[in-house]
Amino acid sequence: MQIVATFSIVGYDPQTAELGIAVQSKFLGVGAVVPWARAGVGAIATQSFANTSYGPAGLELLAQGLDPQTVLDRLTTADPDASRRQVGVVDAQGRAATFTGSDCMSWAGGRTGANYACQGNILVSEATVAALATTFENNSQLPLPERLVAALKAAQTAGGDSRGQQSAALLVVKEGAGYGGFNDRYIDLHVEDHPLPIEELERILGLHRIFFSPDRDQAFSRVEPGLANEIQTRLTNLGFYHGPLNSQYDEATRQALESFTLRENLEERWRQDDMVDKVILDFLRRTQKA
Repeated sequence: MQIVATFSIVGYDPQTAELGIAVQSKFLGVGAVVPWARAGVGAIATQSFANTSYGPAGLELLAQGLDPQTVLDRLTTADPDASRRQVGVVDAQGRAATFTGSDCMSWAGGRTGANYACQGNILVSEATVAALATTFENNSQLPLPERLVAALKAAQTAGGDSRGQQSAALLVVKEGAGYGGFNDRYIDLHVEDHPLPIEELERILGLHRIFFSPDRDQAFSRVEPGLANEIQTRLTNLGFYHGPLNSQYDEATRQALESFTLRENLEERWRQDDMVDKVILDFLRRTQKA
């Protein structure tokens, strides 16, 4: 059994119904162990000699209507090694609970508040958990994913894992928000081994927003003749468009631009009318300089 010494936060956004976990640890691939979540049910972080069965078992208990504290009581009472476990739970009503076993390595502890639970072990000090809590509480204007990552950053600045940094992960679920709308896995990002895993997690969250969250900061340009000519010229140079440079956003031009969009994995930003997403234009301009 390996100890998963880490700090984490589980959170709920009542405005969007998103549930999520953010975690960092001096441990390879922490995202494969700690975070568990189910849309409309809850989110769980299990760490410190982590019992990964707490994830699915705890979510099932939450789905049955049990509150987070009762879920923790059930899980730990049935576990002979509960004194070495650490767990945080939040449900889809914003109720939260955290547990730190008496044999967790210091500093170890947790804190709860409205819509969140945070916890950590083998930390520099209690200041790490305090920073998780305070940052989450003070940034309700942020979307839940950015809010959770901001909490991680503040916690690291406050001290973090006393052994250092290695991996980080962010899991956010929402009903029907997964790719193509077929599951609830809205954001599932892992930094497995990196000298600055939280900064890297923040960077790839930004990429996720570009490719898979077109509703944020989305802006469009109408394809007037001048822009149509630019698109045709750039797509010609890239080998996507083979027609005349007629400054018309006709079907041949639209199909060529769609092919480019699909190649760049920007299909979530595609539309069939005479408007084009600014991110698609930016990608086209960066790929083929005028």
